[in-house]
Amino acid sequence: MSSKTSDRIATGIFVTIAVIIISLLIGLFYFILVNGVKQISIDFLTKPSSNLLAGGGIRDQIFNSFYVLIITMIITVPLGLGGGIYMAEYAKPGKVTDFIRVCVEVLASFPSIVIGMFGLLMFVTLTGWGYTILGGALALTVFNLPVMVRVSEDAIRSVPRDIKEASLGLGITHWHTIKTILLPSAFPSILTGAILAAGRVFGEAAALLFTAGLSTPRLDYSDWNPFSSTSPLNIFRPAETLAVHIWSVNTQGLIPDVKEVANGSAAVLVISVLIFNLLARGIGSLVHKKMTASK
Repeated sequence: MSSKTSDRIATGIFVTIAVIIISLLIGLFYFILVNGVKQISIDFLTKPSSNLLAGGGIRDQIFNSFYVLIITMIITVPLGLGGGIYMAEYAKPGKVTDFIRVCVEVLASFPSIVIGMFGLLMFVTLTGWGYTILGGALALTVFNLPVMVRVSEDAIRSVPRDIKEASLGLGITHWHTIKTILLPSAFPSILTGAILAAGRVFGEAAALLFTAGLSTPRLDYSDWNPFSSTSPLNIFRPAETLAVHIWSVNTQGLIPDVKEVANGSAAVLVISVLIFNLLARGIGSLVHKKMTASK
């Protein structure tokens, strides 16, 4: 077989694989959006859900999803970024560092249901909090932290060493080099990791079933006191997220319009993730240009 023939076969195989992946993605989005978009309305987005009657909305579930996402990322990003910086720049090669890296990789491969059971033990039972937004956010932090650490470490290591050595050769301190040279250069990759982690948080259900709960108290959106029991900002209240709501209505089947609510919720979930990713990438690009002073 000639080299040209081998090249054509390899090209055909890879193109076929790409077409299959794109077709599956398009088919999935088409199925979700075609069945769900027609269920979306102002009432559906702004009304609270109903457990028994038809016509309920997903207002509280949308708010809970974004609230859990924000709290989780506030905890995950600094810890993950700090861990990545330590592993890439400060950890000395050896058995201890290798052991830490293996632990991170093992933790990243844990099923979300296992993290949920761990969260149930640690953040629900032992703390005495019960089902809370904070417990769910901490469980999702455990779930996403290894990914954020590995992505940050790989992003920093991918920066050419010549840049770092040139900075150190000019007498700039190690930390200042990390802050002004390495992190801006690694920012796009770190942002991609943060977006992936955020997407996992927004679509996660299993871990939140055991930590944030399956219900949401009646919320008063005019009450912004975080210590009030009716305030949406109270982190010590149960919170059913959008992904959990989809699972709940499909498994319990108590409301007459189960199919419509599930399809509409799935469409809102997918659209929200798409919008979030596009905005995050756009903002990240602007921040990267500003940090690197590029035009």
